Amino acid sequence: MNRQLRSQPIPFIDVAAQRRRLGRSLDEAVSRVLDHCQFVNGPEVTQLEAELAAFSGARHVVSCSSGTDALLMVLMAKDVGSGDAVLCPSFTFCATGEAVALAGATPVFVDVEATTFNIDAASLKRGIATARRLGLRPRAVIPVDLFGQSADHDAIGAVVEGEGLFVLDDVAQGFGASYRGRRLGTFGLATATSFFPAKPFGCFGDGGAIFTDDSGLAETLRSVRVHGQGSDKYDNVRLGLTARLDTMQAAILIEKLKIFEDEIAARNRVAERYARGPSTRSACRRARIATALRRR
Repeated sequence: MNRQLRSQPIPFIDVAAQRRRLGRSLDEAVSRVLDHCQFVNGPEVTQLEAELAAFSGARHVVSCSSGTDALLMVLMAKDVGSGDAVLCPSFTFCATGEAVALAGATPVFVDVEATTFNIDAASLKRGIATARRLGLRPRAVIPVDLFGQSADHDAIGAVVEGEGLFVLDDVAQGFGASYRGRRLGTFGLATATSFFPAKPFGCFGDGGAIFTDDSGLAETLRSVRVHGQGSDKYDNVRLGLTARLDTMQAAILIEKLKIFEDEIAARNRVAERYARGPSTRSACRRARIATALRRR
């Protein structure tokens, strides 16, 4: 009777289950890339960008090599650098502040709301004042839509409207969610996301994307993505990166986008089950114990 039950770990993201579900369609998508051999900037990259724009409602999508590069590319395109401050939530993955530092600017961390862990608009006001007191130029704010929960974009927009800052939303952990009936990806100047496998919408490697309605910014981002490219491959008009999304990953994401809405619904069902509280968990535990005893 003192026998302990051995708990089985639950994968945070079950990539193997996604692989089994996609099956043949994924094999065929990868095979098409292997057949046409356009491994860099192949047709799947352009197709994915168009489909992500339709999904999010953004006018332009610029795919890239990672979520960190997505943040960095926007900061570079906006000439954010030394002496500038970028406001970031204090509860976030290191890449949020890391991208700011890589651009040569200073991340200024502000508090988050206790209920959502997203950036607190009142603290954002204080952070802007602190940055100025330190002799920095506040240029941007990076809200993070964490755990599938949107930041309060209305409150954030109201703060930055009179301050001359732009909003670079980080939706890596919230892609697919909505705020007041609009998909994330359409708030602020630009939105950055990551396609790392553990994200809500992930590929089978590294990848990212930037969403924006600003045509000029989109054009600059495409230049930054490829060594600051100008009119042709060897015309380099600005400092840039090697930050292209791999064609193979684009092909995989096209297939995964087809089932993404269904995955969101499934995650919500699981979340609702957890949200029912301790009574549900206790019932589940009692059921496991009863099953174990019957097997003895």
